[in-house]
Amino acid sequence: MPHDPTELDRAVTALRAGELVAFPTETVYGLGADAANPLAVAKIFAAKGRPADHPLIVHLPGAGYLEQWASEVPPMAWELAEAFWPGPLTLILKRARRVPKAVSGGQDSIGLRLPAHPLALDLLRAYAAAGGGRDGLSGIAAPSANRFGRISPTEATHVREELGDAVQVVLDGGRCPLGIESTILDLTVAAGQPPRLLRPGHLSPETIAQVIGVEPTWPESTHANRPRVSGSLAAHYAPQTPLRMVSSERLEHTLLTLLAKGQRCGVLCRQPCPVSADAVRRVLPDEPTGYAFALYAVLRELDQRDLDLILVEEIPPTAAWRAVADRLGRAVHGSGGGSTAKCEQH
Repeated sequence: MPHDPTELDRAVTALRAGELVAFPTETVYGLGADAANPLAVAKIFAAKGRPADHPLIVHLPGAGYLEQWASEVPPMAWELAEAFWPGPLTLILKRARRVPKAVSGGQDSIGLRLPAHPLALDLLRAYAAAGGGRDGLSGIAAPSANRFGRISPTEATHVREELGDAVQVVLDGGRCPLGIESTILDLTVAAGQPPRLLRPGHLSPETIAQVIGVEPTWPESTHANRPRVSGSLAAHYAPQTPLRMVSSERLEHTLLTLLAKGQRCGVLCRQPCPVSADAVRRVLPDEPTGYAFALYAVLRELDQRDLDLILVEEIPPTAAWRAVADRLGRAVHGSGGGSTAKCEQH
């Protein structure tokens, strides 16, 4: 989608003035601020209603900026950046001392990535060319541009609906092509240890292993030494309407039972299925890439339909669906819904 150069200039000016700018990435829309300016970063937390100890991901203009933000860049980080940047991979590295702790949630680690969306890259590079932020650091802190814990935005209209005037400039780059957040990989592990996968995403552990020769580990949620990262809470990505996972076999029976009780229901399924005219049905592709692309927009639409409950047909318990399963599991938890069938996460 062609963009207005004047809007890009406005966005750079706003960022350098400590204001908020929303912009598209290949994953979801981000709510951006000068990552080197604690006062600007505080505006992100205020607009989202996000707790201050939750770290933000810093978006970079290029891989060459890694050493501005990280005190140590191991060889594996350069290998991963060369293979997957620009792209949906966030690397957790040790934070450089001059980087404000406000952007890392008080931690000594920092999440860094180089997004693949052309408009995001244009913004980041124009921002760097204009001198970047405080102390010459060029990076934009940008969590998803929505209220904390709610459905991530994949269109500019979602940002405007949810955050309104809190955002000075919203750059419209159309629908985000991937639709779910980046893979997060922790490289702050001890020497000789494999990196830790802290959030699954479009890049699978198997794909990462092809580059670094070892598959990332998946730490237990209670692991005491792993960094806090975006999107790792049990409740996240959630609609306000309760969401419930239901097995394919029980979907129709569950729906008819609820309708008989006078419940207003939405149904999110992977294949055409007989659904009463009294329910709102949305069919997503029966494969993980297409499903992920459409998921947040459809959840957001159903959430605006004044429903009592959204039923989601259970997805396959396979590695290919790992990232979607992660998002749906957290959305169910965050919405206060339940499950009539176990939603396995791998």
